[in-house]
Amino acid sequence: MKSKVAFLGLGAMGYPMACNLQKAGYPTLVWNRSADKARRHGSECGTTAVEPEAAAAADVIFSCLPTSAEVAGLVARMRPQLRAGSVWVDCTSGDPEASRQIAAELAKAGVEFLDAPVSGGTDGAAAGTLTIMVGGSKEAYAKVKPYLEAMGKKIIHVGPVGSGHALKAINNTLFAVNLWAAGEGLAALVKQGVDPRVALEVINASTGRSNATENVIPERVVTRAWPHTFKLGLLTKDVGIGMKVLDGSDLPAPLLRLTYEVYQTAKREIGPDADHAEALKLIERWAGTEIS
Repeated sequence: MKSKVAFLGLGAMGYPMACNLQKAGYPTLVWNRSADKARRHGSECGTTAVEPEAAAAADVIFSCLPTSAEVAGLVARMRPQLRAGSVWVDCTSGDPEASRQIAAELAKAGVEFLDAPVSGGTDGAAAGTLTIMVGGSKEAYAKVKPYLEAMGKKIIHVGPVGSGHALKAINNTLFAVNLWAAGEGLAALVKQGVDPRVALEVINASTGRSNATENVIPERVVTRAWPHTFKLGLLTKDVGIGMKVLDGSDLPAPLLRLTYEVYQTAKREIGPDADHAEALKLIERWAGTEIS
């Protein structure tokens, strides 16, 4: 079966992203490790569920998987069926060095590779307003930009292969810093008798604001809602990739490295399948109080 587009991986982000491609007029083949989910996607979005070998016939192949290891596995499985001249676009929050290795493997089959991780959360994925950072050749980027525009609002070519994943890892590391730091500060304020809602109102009108204080903590922590949209284990994985970026740059970066250590602790104590915001439950445990 041949189609313009294939999308591999229908997780919390990939599911609406693939749906938006179909809505934009690109007949989309979809695959997911759970075949039932792929068939449900077809019923809800009009896509066609296939096996990876059939998806290999597409002109543009998107992947959105937990790690680069799963992407490499699919590349190995699909390589005999891949068509020269096609483009593989990996939206996984992946590893830059692994991406360069995958790109080299795909090049042997005449397939171009772009690493194109996204930011904006599940709401942005559903609305088609993601930020997409793309690493790879400008020529391949130009080929796939119309497809990216079906899923994102801000699409930026950031450099050679691997640079998109490097930038995403550092972005998520900075988010992790902001989330943890805000959690520590708010826990201290609660113990001083300050309502965290009042504290957030002031912080968000001042210089201490961040996405963590403006969105994540008010919506997930203070409310005790804890929606499961992005696992703590995956955020910790992304911060770990950020450490590899630091290693490759020969940079000490003590604050960012300490952040990785505290998220490793939170993942161990709270659990990798918890929502990423639940990392703050460890701070609450230490403080003996809730940020609520």
